Amino acid sequence: MIYRPRKLNPFVLILPLLFNSCVSLTKSDEIGFRTLFNGKNLNGWVGNTSSYRAEDGMIVVDPNGGGSGGNLFTKEEFSDFILRFEFRLTPGANNGLGIHAPLEGDAAYLGKEIQILDNSAEKYADLHPYQYHGSVYGIIPAQRGFLNTVGKWNQQEVYVNGSTIKVILNGTTILEGDFIDASKNGTLDNKDHPGLKRNKGHIGFLGHGDVVHFKNIRIKDLSTNK
Repeated sequence: MIYRPRKLNPFVLILPLLFNSCVSLTKSDEIGFRTLFNGKNLNGWVGNTSSYRAEDGMIVVDPNGGGSGGNLFTKEEFSDFILRFEFRLTPGANNGLGIHAPLEGDAAYLGKEIQILDNSAEKYADLHPYQYHGSVYGIIPAQRGFLNTVGKWNQQEVYVNGSTIKVILNGTTILEGDFIDASKNGTLDNKDHPGLKRNKGHIGFLGHGDVVHFKNIRIKDLSTNK
């Protein structure tokens, strides 16, 4: 009998190479990042540690039917950074990501607030553009249409360097701009935002009375590399 070697599908040959390449890229992409949440407790965080709790590797904000849920901030302050995290919304959920924020006062004005919002909720159909998910509240509107279905996890990256900011949601850049330039002729909400001049502060989750889940919260401090 004549032996004829079996012809291999070239895709089968390159598949392991592609897989290994993806794994190495992923690992390389995380160099310099450290976790802000250990998955077990709220060590390293301050604020409302009763409405916010650690549960099954997540930070869960649950106002228990009353109040806003308050705010939960990092003990540390940050200036320039890349923040990565995952979040899962419940129907109609509203929260916020505070940056350069003080521990007291309204972070949306005394710092900056990046919206975390269920854009699909009917009750939010008539918001101002700067109020939808990913927007710098009152300052720069974000693109819509890139949130996963409510109940599914979303991945978000927030890049802050000086007065420039970029928000990447599920792999798509939904906001990129300079919040000083964007407000030089007045803010979109026509309100005073003294926090725009702050270049350092706490990072926090800003409760608005709804249940939201967060996990895999990590940061790369860019200030230390300058």
